[in-house]
Amino acid sequence: MTQQVPSVSVNYAANGSSTKSNELGMREMQEGAYEKRGEQYLLIKSPPASGKSRALMFIALDKLHNQGLRQAIVVVPEKSIGSSFNDEPLSKYGFWADWTVQPRWNLCNAPGGDDGKVGAVSKFLASDDKILVCTHATFRFAVDKFGIETFDDRLIAVDEFHHVSANPDNKLGTHLGALVARDKVHLVAMTGSYFRGDAEAVLSPEDEAKFDTFTYTYYQQLNGYKYLKTLDIGYFFYSGSYADDILKVLDPTEKTILHIPNVNSRESTKDKHREVEHIIDALGDWQGADPITGFQLVKTPDERVLRIADLVDDEPSKRDKVSAALKDSTQKNNRDHVDIIIALGMAKEGFDWIWCEHALTVGYRASLTEIVQIIGRATRDAEGKTRARFTNLIAEPDAAAEAVTEAVNDTLKAIAASLLMEQVLAPRFNFTPKTVKSGPVEGFDYGEGGYDPNKENVGFSEASGQFQIEIKGLVEPKSKEAKRICQEDLNEVITAFVQDKTTIERGLFDEELVPEELTQVRMGKIVGARFPELDAEDQEAVRQHAVAALNLTQKAKEIALSNRDDTETTGNTALIDGVRKFAMDVRELDIDLIDRINPFGEAYSILAKTMSEESLRQVQAVISAKKVQLSPDEARDLAKRAVKFKQERGRLPSIASPDPWEKKMAEGVAYLARMKQEAANG
Repeated sequence: MTQQVPSVSVNYAANGSSTKSNELGMREMQEGAYEKRGEQYLLIKSPPASGKSRALMFIALDKLHNQGLRQAIVVVPEKSIGSSFNDEPLSKYGFWADWTVQPRWNLCNAPGGDDGKVGAVSKFLASDDKILVCTHATFRFAVDKFGIETFDDRLIAVDEFHHVSANPDNKLGTHLGALVARDKVHLVAMTGSYFRGDAEAVLSPEDEAKFDTFTYTYYQQLNGYKYLKTLDIGYFFYSGSYADDILKVLDPTEKTILHIPNVNSRESTKDKHREVEHIIDALGDWQGADPITGFQLVKTPDERVLRIADLVDDEPSKRDKVSAALKDSTQKNNRDHVDIIIALGMAKEGFDWIWCEHALTVGYRASLTEIVQIIGRATRDAEGKTRARFTNLIAEPDAAAEAVTEAVNDTLKAIAASLLMEQVLAPRFNFTPKTVKSGPVEGFDYGEGGYDPNKENVGFSEASGQFQIEIKGLVEPKSKEAKRICQEDLNEVITAFVQDKTTIERGLFDEELVPEELTQVRMGKIVGARFPELDAEDQEAVRQHAVAALNLTQKAKEIALSNRDDTETTGNTALIDGVRKFAMDVRELDIDLIDRINPFGEAYSILAKTMSEESLRQVQAVISAKKVQLSPDEARDLAKRAVKFKQERGRLPSIASPDPWEKKMAEGVAYLARMKQEAANG
């Protein structure tokens, strides 16, 4: 049995602006990044499929030809992504040079281990050739062996930059910090998600301050596509084995990438091959394997033959054949080449299949970065593809499960992910304090009646995909760095907030919680820890901007869901109207009001609507148990009394009972269970 969490569904204008090219052959995102090509340190934050690889080509060629740099080294996290930087005839589309990598210098395609590739890096540095492509690992080993000074006067371009961490144990992060400190190279960092699943900072604050940032949002990308108009994000809870329920969320008529759970996760049956066989059997009758591609051929009940790429089978000869078939450039525009891809650790970051309509992931993903990357597999623009969706199929917390706490924590991760994606998919917010000097901003539409100087206004720019929102009492950032954070990095602040387990637990299940405790105290601590170099006033400005963005997105979604039965909106008006309606429905949109909204209220109602009463009670019991302060002796005494209670009533005491004594006995049982679990975990 599966239960669906109401998904966030966002419509976009599909005006084609993000896929149109200028006279130099650059798309909108690439043109914006190229305007910053003169910066020594450039951070490009842009979603999967937005064209970061080609943007880097334009920038690198300019640095090599016009800025005096000797060579460019492109560093990617894994060999498969190296193909993104293969030769491109850019002059064919209007640029003044082509991107050419000598075959011997694309080390992602070279045979052998990193030892031989490190030697190749040395040979490249001594040559007159201009461009090298290698993995993060090869680059790390090369810096270890040759020292950072060997790379002077060169461009180092790091793709998927979220693999870097300011933690001293992260070798790549340490090397990049040393390169910045030496100040003899140019760095271009690119990522689709400038945050890490472990909540570590990607760069230290002092290093990050040296980078100029170019941000291109999911909203700008999707709004400017030619074909794709709607993206759905949905969560389904299942009970029992996921393989039994898979066809309730897997539509064989949709082009799908299915990620099965990690073999070490509780959702896995521990036999990944049997899981794939079960899924294939559920889809239809197996007809054999295609001798050329290695794809599994399955005939469905309606007589269609599905072509399924199995990337879970780790027998080298089979998987290499399937991988090669998926990378076949001659089939890139062939929609019928493959129908379903089943993967475990592959087909996530940097994987390019433009026809993917559905990214279906089984099991929790602790890393929100990974979730963003997986969603990116479905957000390619392709002819005839008007709708895409991401679905997370999740095991429902089970009252009978041994690791109940783990189940609860997993549920919270799902909620955190959904909160983040709603923020990522929203337009950008430009908050300004409402003062007597406030006035309309050029390029913004303030709706019917235009700008009103006597109230807080909300304007929207169709061209830039930005809201301009006036808020009474808002603290304005003073320093350049604080302004940059408020303009570029609110997603990262919100990510840290929704990844904070304590925040989510209290926001969802602590009925005595005062909202300001989350929005002021907890968010304040997160901002202070993340940006210690800011003074107290600037930290408060960042906190207020982040809370405002999160709450406005949540309220807009709530309004959009409540209007779902109304006349269908077109383009991107649902979310825009939701923000406008919330902002205009309150007489004075001020920071006190925003602080008083509990940003997790909607998430809790989603849980309450879709999970069984028993599961919800289990979730709340575990959370409540963490707040209980008892001595072991007190807990044991209460547990004995709970046993007697069960003998008399036929049930254990409920932690949600209105009877204080029954609740106290239940707390004793929960406390002992928690102590036993913690002891088992060491």
